Amino acid sequence: MRAGGGRPPRAADMKKDVRILLVGEPRVGKTSLIMSLVSEEFPEEVPPRAEEITIPADVTPERVPTHIVDYSEAEQSDEQLHQEISQANVICIVYAVNNKHSIDKVTSRWIPLINERTDKDSRLPLILVGNKSDLVEYSSMETILPIMNQYTEIETCVECSAKNLKNISELFYYAQKAVLHPTGPLYCPEEKEMKPACIKALTRIFKISDQDNDGTLNDAELNFFQRICFNTPLAPQALEDVKNVVRKHISDGVADSGLTLKGFLFLHTLFIQRGRHETTWTVLRRFGYDDDLDLTPEYLFPLLKIPPDCTTELNHHAYLFLQSTFDKHDLDRDCALSPDELKDLFKVFPYIPWGPDVNNTVCTNERGWITYQGFLSQWTLTTYLDVQRCLEYLGYLGYSILTEQESQASAITVTRDKKIDLQKKQTQRNVFRCNVIGVKNCGKSGVLQALLGRNLMLHDISESEFLTEAEIICDVVCLVYDVSNPKSFEYCARIFKQHFMDSRIPCLIVAAKSDLHEVKQEYSISPTDFCRKHKMPPPQAFTCNTADAPSKDIFVKLTTMAMYPEDHYRDRLSRDMGHTDRIENLRKIWVFLKTAFHARLRCMCTCNRCTFCICQNFLNSDLLQSVKNKIFTAVLNRLRARVAEWGAMLLADDEGSITHQVHAVSSVEDSIFMESSHGPLFLEARHVTQADLKSSTFWLRASFGATVFAVLGFAMYKALLKQR
Repeated sequence: MRAGGGRPPRAADMKKDVRILLVGEPRVGKTSLIMSLVSEEFPEEVPPRAEEITIPADVTPERVPTHIVDYSEAEQSDEQLHQEISQANVICIVYAVNNKHSIDKVTSRWIPLINERTDKDSRLPLILVGNKSDLVEYSSMETILPIMNQYTEIETCVECSAKNLKNISELFYYAQKAVLHPTGPLYCPEEKEMKPACIKALTRIFKISDQDNDGTLNDAELNFFQRICFNTPLAPQALEDVKNVVRKHISDGVADSGLTLKGFLFLHTLFIQRGRHETTWTVLRRFGYDDDLDLTPEYLFPLLKIPPDCTTELNHHAYLFLQSTFDKHDLDRDCALSPDELKDLFKVFPYIPWGPDVNNTVCTNERGWITYQGFLSQWTLTTYLDVQRCLEYLGYLGYSILTEQESQASAITVTRDKKIDLQKKQTQRNVFRCNVIGVKNCGKSGVLQALLGRNLMLHDISESEFLTEAEIICDVVCLVYDVSNPKSFEYCARIFKQHFMDSRIPCLIVAAKSDLHEVKQEYSISPTDFCRKHKMPPPQAFTCNTADAPSKDIFVKLTTMAMYPEDHYRDRLSRDMGHTDRIENLRKIWVFLKTAFHARLRCMCTCNRCTFCICQNFLNSDLLQSVKNKIFTAVLNRLRARVAEWGAMLLADDEGSITHQVHAVSSVEDSIFMESSHGPLFLEARHVTQADLKSSTFWLRASFGATVFAVLGFAMYKALLKQR
């Protein structure tokens, strides 16, 4: 493992800027060091004090703006010195290598003065700077080393020369590095080993990176770790070289060609001892740690905007991650997590997030171990009820690192406003909340236990006279009463009337303990009549005291009501009106529509474009007049033919015999009879008349249909135009 090219530091990884303060006895060269750094040459004339220098981020190796502040005892007071110390991120104590008095002042004055102004648990990092090394041919390190061993806040010591520009850039690089990559939180120089907090953080990082949970980091896991931390992979030979270094120093650092936890910790100890603190800090910050080796709030609680009336759910990628996490720790492959396996999973947490009661709220196997379905259900519940806690838990598991996402907020789906679901009459949600309400010992726990392992979030509400606002917010309500307790139903009825009677939240009443003898409830009406009165489904009988598993019918009803609350509301609304009321309402609607239709046709213009004018033009058209004339002509011709026929019989010749008259009458009767039975003459006339009538009727119907079609089409056009 190595830093390689390095990944660009994120804003949360490092400080926004670094402030370096130079202190020391007069005439040790503090100002000369600053001016030599800026001008890259030794100044001929040195002022008493240099102005504050700001080095831009793109110039510094760590890409962080750096402020360099000089201190002059001649120009500044003790109060100003104390203020500068409180503002500094790192302090360089400058001494002259050829001046023993200035070296003695390091321990007698400057270190105590600085420590007095800082907390013991958060000492400022110190850099000892031996200037004027060009004036001597020896090193001051023998004198300085005991001081470094005595004060753990001293990061390093640098000997330099402002005149020869020796180690000037290195001096300020180490000062900057002491702030961005401090040694103090990582390593204890006296014991020559890493501090417990650093070991704990690196152990969590190792367990997250050990994706198959076999206790070692194989080549693929090491390469993934290298890539996400340093943005560059390791060549196969480089991987082997790393393992060889570990094998050379510790016997159990490599096992089965994989790097063990001991080997992983040894490598980081080696980096720190060789002055490569930045390698360890890069790893720590990539996994969310700050300078105090605590996980940052930005890492654990990324920004997630949740509008009102919206809920939170895990998305598909989050469930895949949780599935892999479950499989990683289910070592015996029994699709359940034993207490030891669950404890191993939570080793990357600073605390155990799930108590023993979780086994009573999710699906477990016959041994009481959390199953795969129960594991996902608990995560689903946490996401719905407390999404910030879910983000925190996913952060401990390393979701954003292993999935290579910006943050664990990418695991959350924020559903749309519930009012939009009601308007569109469809929902995109997958998780619904059901509040189970009832008096104590009415059987609520039985209902909850019977429906384990479902995505319907059943939330037990304790008995109280009034429900809080949070207890009312849900997708469906399950009101439970005990059929054997005469005082049980009254509470359900009262809660329904107080909170849900006028709301659009669907409610279902459950008659629990239905295997017991049912007693009359001490309420004005029976539960069945109550449901009928308030247009709810009848009470649902339920019992856990069965040889088989309890029925899931109630769950199906509750889920359906939660998914389609508008249908339930419309059913209640329709049942609220009796048959007579519905007819009366329909009659009123018809009168209203008819009035509105005629009002739209009422027109006094002659524009020939509005609906009224079109209808008037059709009624006055030549086609309609021609059809009307044909009908009148056909009827008139038929009447004339019948009159002529009867006139001929009545005006027959009087010279004819009575026989002829009788025969004539008989002939008329036969004629009439034949007309009535066969009707040859009338049939012929009727053929002509019906042909005319059929033709006229056809055109009349066609014309009428065209008119209706035109009116409806025009009305629809105007309605669409109004909507646009």
